[in-house]
Amino acid sequence: MSVRMVDVSSKPEVFREAVAEGFIKLRKETVRLVREGLVEKGDVLTVSSVAALIAVKKTPELLPLTHNIPITHVSTSYEVLDDGIKVTVVVRTTAKTGAEMEALAGVMSALLNIWDMVKKYEKDESGQYPETVISNVRVVRKTKEA
Repeated sequence: MSVRMVDVSSKPEVFREAVAEGFIKLRKETVRLVREGLVEKGDVLTVSSVAALIAVKKTPELLPLTHNIPITHVSTSYEVLDDGIKVTVVVRTTAKTGAEMEALAGVMSALLNIWDMVKKYEKDESGQYPETVISNVRVVRKTKEA
């Protein structure tokens, strides 16, 4: 069995945008702590935005068959709901290949960072996470302009 990176040499560089999202289910009390800025480790959403940015930029290190692409824009937004947090990451580039994997990596990194920063509040008496779930990670949209 062989493994290879797809050859994109003959493709033109064009503007591309990928939008991905995901959700982390949290206890209501944990959500309240995030909203009020009372999480012991600090500002959950700001740190998660930095984690998303780093993941977008390092995607080829995480996923070996992705191409290094010039990232021209990354934005992360949050919808803090009663039962958790929805994360959306937008990635833009002008390249020969898309930015979907970068957007997905950004979402996953932000979600994992949220979990890391609030895990103290999510554990039950036996140290387990019975309510915490990451779900619905998906590409919402990708665009390509010639």
